[in-house]
Amino acid sequence: MIRVRGTALPSGEYVDLCADGDRWTDDPASGAEVIEGWLLPGLVDAHTHPGAEKPGDPLDEAMLREDLRLHVAAGVTVIRAPGLAGDPPEWFGRDPDLPRAWHAGPWLAQFGQFFDGWGRRVEHADMPAVAAEQAARTGWTKIISDWGVDDEPVPAEVLKAVVDAVHAVGGRVAAHTQHATGGAACVAAGVDSVEHGMCLDPSALPTMAAQGTVLTPTLSVIESSLKQVRSRPPGPRRDWYLGGAEVHGRLAAMAVEAGVTVLAGTDSRPHGRVVDEIRSLVGAGLRPHDALAAASWAAREFLGLGGLTPGAPADAVVYAEDPRTDLSQLSAPAAVILRGCRVR
Repeated sequence: MIRVRGTALPSGEYVDLCADGDRWTDDPASGAEVIEGWLLPGLVDAHTHPGAEKPGDPLDEAMLREDLRLHVAAGVTVIRAPGLAGDPPEWFGRDPDLPRAWHAGPWLAQFGQFFDGWGRRVEHADMPAVAAEQAARTGWTKIISDWGVDDEPVPAEVLKAVVDAVHAVGGRVAAHTQHATGGAACVAAGVDSVEHGMCLDPSALPTMAAQGTVLTPTLSVIESSLKQVRSRPPGPRRDWYLGGAEVHGRLAAMAVEAGVTVLAGTDSRPHGRVVDEIRSLVGAGLRPHDALAAASWAAREFLGLGGLTPGAPADAVVYAEDPRTDLSQLSAPAAVILRGCRVR
């Protein structure tokens, strides 16, 4: 049995909890392994696509396991995969040594858009029903609302019909958007999460906050391409990317200031890089407390998971010092607790 005690975030209060199976309890247990330090309720990577080497590849079960192990090694106890290369195996999200998981199944995209070999191409008239069927199975659906510089985004009225149909079955809609017009349509339609959100007009942020639409900026992976893109010859695609990516960190900071819930997500390979996303968010101007919230308690709350309280799922990451004042702590957790068991 595992017992954790120390200063718990976000409250900053002292807690003393034991794992009773997969739930925390404040009832003491004799003979438990005691782990002390600064406690987070388990990290979350809210935008990751494990299980495929490159766009268009089929889902590889062995690779999926290895990718998820890398997440756990980084302290990630929960992932959300807004789009997978195929339907995952039965153990996905249930294996006791691997993260809890939410997924949206294959991406839904317009014809002529998105990566060849990935996702499903759907006519506008069919998109609400197809999205609702997916969400009824897994809780989420993912729409590629815009794609190339010259591509037409999914019309706002189609996105609104998708949102209404998915919400009617109790599901949620994640929307990929990296263009201003597509981003505006996503917000107007009331999607549950804006993924990437590059080129999003900051004037949309108050609406997002009011309706509970979250932003997963995947900042670290977007900024990682800046040097390469700057070296390219001038052109519409280069101009688009630089115009959005160079101010994307500021957008994330403005979102927090506007009251939008921001989630940490790493997007692509290699996996297990949630710490990079936290550091990028801090570099963009977020307080360390808010960047950690994006990768822990705020994301867990959005997914319906509790924190370090009795009755909540028994996940935790333990650090020797306060990670808010020393971000280097994030790279060397003293312990990772998943489903009440120590996995690191």
